[in-house]
Amino acid sequence: MERDAYFDNARIFLILFVVMGHLITPIKADSDLLYALYKFIYLFHMPAFILISGFFSKGFDRPGYVKKVFKKTLIPYAFFQLIYCIFYYATGYEDQLTLKLFDPHWTLWFLMSLFFWNLLLKLFAKLPYALPIAFALGIAVGYVPFFGSYLSIDRTFTFFPIFLLGYMLNKKDFLILRRSTFKWISIPVLIGIFAVCYTIFPDSLRTWLLCSNSYADMGAGDWTGGVFRAFFYLAMLVTTFSFLAIVPSKQFSFTKYGQRTLYIYLLHGFFIKIIGLNNPLENLSSFLQYFTLLLIAITLCLILGSRPVKRLTQPLIELKPPRFLAAQRE
Repeated sequence: MERDAYFDNARIFLILFVVMGHLITPIKADSDLLYALYKFIYLFHMPAFILISGFFSKGFDRPGYVKKVFKKTLIPYAFFQLIYCIFYYATGYEDQLTLKLFDPHWTLWFLMSLFFWNLLLKLFAKLPYALPIAFALGIAVGYVPFFGSYLSIDRTFTFFPIFLLGYMLNKKDFLILRRSTFKWISIPVLIGIFAVCYTIFPDSLRTWLLCSNSYADMGAGDWTGGVFRAFFYLAMLVTTFSFLAIVPSKQFSFTKYGQRTLYIYLLHGFFIKIIGLNNPLENLSSFLQYFTLLLIAITLCLILGSRPVKRLTQPLIELKPPRFLAAQRE
């Protein structure tokens, strides 16, 4: 099936936001604008990725699909989890070398959750009222105080309704979303949401955007926790669909990088952590700091999404032999 440039464009913009968000994280408290941008990005960058992942999980019931997902998610997860454990110790982020297989390091939660989301589809795809039930579970899991990041359980159940919604959408739905009417509506909506992030959205609520803590940990262990989670669901979905409405549908020179976002996602963390150790932006003016952050994010996406990097790391990420070995076998 021919690739749709729209989805590749969405992916490359989203991975740029992912990288940008991670660059901002250690210095966001230094600037109200950066903190607002951080909150704005985290409202939609992973929900949009998850929605698109759900959309492309239509074949979950085909023979061999679970095995294929296992190879694409849990095996790379195990490799990179081990590498991150060593990396964190070698760079001084952690004092002891600890191998934590079931407690995902940083960005690796997405791989583990993606595997479980595809398994959950086996049940929910044929379940009556599946979407309301999924949202109810996503709200209820916040009341369980002991999951945390273990097996990415909190994030798996919290984000699963968005994955399921993506699965339920069809191409016609996205074609409707891409109409010019929705584009013109979405632009002021996104500007308004960013303004809210800058002026009203309390910094203390940023942890709610990560969906990795219980309500009690975030200071809302009573009934208000569920209300907050429902509100954030609404905010995430409005921001996500508004973003997806303005994504261009045409083929551009950068569109091809949307096919390699997994490489950028898995590899960029090492560079972000090294940059964080050295803090090279500390003495720059605000304008130069913002410009440099954007330049670093774009550069990382272009390099880590390039063909040479894909060929070099493909055996680790996709479990495929290097091209020259594959050619020898043929």
